Amino acid sequence: MLDRVIEGEPGKDVVAIKNISGNDIFFLGHFPDRAIMPGVTIIEAMAQTSIILFASGEDKEAGNKIPVYFLGSVKARFFRPVVPGDCLRIKAVNVKSLPSTAYVSAEAFVDGERVAEAELVFSVKNG
Repeated sequence: MLDRVIEGEPGKDVVAIKNISGNDIFFLGHFPDRAIMPGVTIIEAMAQTSIILFASGEDKEAGNKIPVYFLGSVKARFFRPVVPGDCLRIKAVNVKSLPSTAYVSAEAFVDGERVAEAELVFSVKNG
């Protein structure tokens, strides 16, 4: 779903971009008279950004590919609608990584204005 990663430090934080187009599949029926990006889709974009955060921190030389699974979001808040034509800028920050779990703080912005935030939880499967 993401268009590109624009900055970040492996394992610490990452910023990605999602350009919102009226052709995106989730706009079919959400809502017919006024298209807005569903909150669950914004959370999915945050989760995808977070997965990139973890993938960028892997030990590529050792060939370690540790599966990371999105478990859910907590404290998700939405501040204004995201509509076709917007450019969603998503920032994910690694808050805490444990052997089997990781916690991420994510925010989404349009034109510098925060439109959503959430804390995300991931399962890390080591072996």
